[in-house]
Amino acid sequence: MRRLAFLLACTAPALLTGALPAAAQQKQTNAAPAQGPSRTFTGADLFGLSIAADPQISPDGRTIVYVRRTGDIMTDRMQSSLWLIDVASGKQSPFAANGSSPRWSPDGSRIAYVASDGDRAQLFVRWLDTGASARVTSLPGDPNSLSWSPDGTRLAYIATVAGEATKLGKAPAKPEGAKWAEPLEVIDRITYRNDGPGYRKPGYDHLFVAAADGGAARQLTFGNFDDGGPLSWSADGRTILFSAIRGADAERQVMNSEVIAVDVNTGAMRTLTSRDGPDGAPRFSRDGSKIAWIGFDDKRRAYTNAELYVAGADAADPRSLTASLDRSIDDALWADDGRALYASYDDKGQRKIARIGLDGRSTVLADNLTGGGLDRPYTGGDFSISRGGTIAYTGGDASAPADVWVWNGGKARRLTNLNQVLTASKTLAPVRKVAVTAPDGRPIDAWLATPPGWQPGTRVPLILEIHGGPHSAYGPTFATDVQLYAAGGYAVLWTNPRGSTSYGAEFANLIDKNYPSQDYDDLMAAVDATIAEGVADPNNLFVTGGSGGGVLTSWIVGKTNRFKAAATQKPVINWISEALTMDNTLFTSRYWFTKLPWEDPMSYWNRSPLSLVGNVKTPTLVVVGSEDYRTPVSESEQYYAALQIAGVPTALVKVPGASHGGFTSRPSQSAAKASAILAWFDRYRGAGAPAGGVAPTKTAAETPTN
Repeated sequence: MRRLAFLLACTAPALLTGALPAAAQQKQTNAAPAQGPSRTFTGADLFGLSIAADPQISPDGRTIVYVRRTGDIMTDRMQSSLWLIDVASGKQSPFAANGSSPRWSPDGSRIAYVASDGDRAQLFVRWLDTGASARVTSLPGDPNSLSWSPDGTRLAYIATVAGEATKLGKAPAKPEGAKWAEPLEVIDRITYRNDGPGYRKPGYDHLFVAAADGGAARQLTFGNFDDGGPLSWSADGRTILFSAIRGADAERQVMNSEVIAVDVNTGAMRTLTSRDGPDGAPRFSRDGSKIAWIGFDDKRRAYTNAELYVAGADAADPRSLTASLDRSIDDALWADDGRALYASYDDKGQRKIARIGLDGRSTVLADNLTGGGLDRPYTGGDFSISRGGTIAYTGGDASAPADVWVWNGGKARRLTNLNQVLTASKTLAPVRKVAVTAPDGRPIDAWLATPPGWQPGTRVPLILEIHGGPHSAYGPTFATDVQLYAAGGYAVLWTNPRGSTSYGAEFANLIDKNYPSQDYDDLMAAVDATIAEGVADPNNLFVTGGSGGGVLTSWIVGKTNRFKAAATQKPVINWISEALTMDNTLFTSRYWFTKLPWEDPMSYWNRSPLSLVGNVKTPTLVVVGSEDYRTPVSESEQYYAALQIAGVPTALVKVPGASHGGFTSRPSQSAAKASAILAWFDRYRGAGAPAGGVAPTKTAAETPTN
């Protein structure tokens, strides 16, 4: 149910060798050999980090199985293993050396999970009393959205069914033994590539059911549509709920999924919702008398809160439980008695879990959820509940990646401390909140990390780090980029300017059809606040950000010269070219503009950072993944070429094999990317322009239009 967003972590690369100022290079050359391990956070430390994800608590609330993601220095990837935790004692034990998506059987005697078996992932079941495992599936596509039947005899899941490629004409007959070119590739789908997976192979995702003790799986849904989870069984085991965009015009729908019920015996389907807007994440109550789901009425705004709806088993006469909450629901699970739901949502940069009654009254139970990525401080977190109401979730703060926590009896308790050894050996940057007021009087949340050992009253260089989205949120959570920048001697500032989520729909839509705009002013106010506090050196300001943050970085250097250097990461530079080349080509022109690019090209141009390139004087690094299909490589290459033509100091850094969402998924690349940005900033760090800089003369192209 998340909105499509520009979202969505060594040593410096060779092209930046020698990028440090001469004095710094001389200091390094003359330095004495290291006498011990570094107390500061380094790129190599990314391989030592672990992060907890997807904690699943047993039905009786006594045991948690969770995914532990840990850096593997030999494969340069984050490897996922499964671990068990005894809730009472906190004692941990290994469950599977590789695996993901663990799900308890209804009686708590087995755990289903996905693990690699050769080249592909398959579905396995482990019997806890004996420790024996069995492979349940033999699939061509990776299973996901696992769901047990109420009686524990079957498992439902989603998997990809391969299809036939479109053909136009045919090549001549190839002689035996001849080595010819690959055959033509014919593309006729509207969405023909996706960030991450890449160019789409023929086929669609469908729902399957298999016996929990193995045997042939049965496909339940068919057609040229992608069906999605989560999946939910009715109490009698006869019906499964899922969500999908189906119908004659399905490919031209962006966010118009419906809740669909499929009969497990016959495969007959009933569409339960019908509004214009997304409806998904459907879940039956335990007794099967009610369903809940998440959705909203699509008004073609840049942002809309996803609300929690409930209705009878046929979804008739639905009502929203969270219309007055003014926050977007991320996930929701039924209480065992069917009288309430447990829901997670972001509130002012922090993810929370609340119990929401059927009368709409809510009570916050936990407010320290964290999780997801490692490189930047985005909000996140997963949770599950036992039948007795005990909650397992991923939580923490800015001192370490997410751990497993448990909530019970009104109290939260930390069960793991996965990074204790590493963090105890490091002097990490402390993080605190900064009070910021925008020029129009709105409060803006911001956080500041100061270099380890920083003394109050001492001014230091400042890096403004801008989040993507733009409809997403940062929070006071751990981030490797922040720690690496701070270890390099910089204070790091991150904020939630207008347009950010977790502050209500009105705040998010202040940039609806008007992005970038006054979010620029919010960011400058945050920088000014750190200067006023006596922390930031006004002569040593730097700016970076990824995706939507890359947009704003490029916009900022087109509007002011106050920053000594910038690094724009995976940006949109030209909204016309982005709208026609991104992986979901129907999205941008439908939700962020009022007209199509050829109907009103100037509205696209006036909000494109490329329109301001003639003003740029700031040395600007451009960084992008070589397989980015969300903000395609061509966007970054356009900007790099424009900066070169304009004579602005620049360099282009490509992250090989990296998608938009997987920009920092390889630890070595995450560390090297941060190191490249630091090397670029170090090149220009030092005495510079007067504090505040001088803004270039305003042009018509700088005025955003509605």
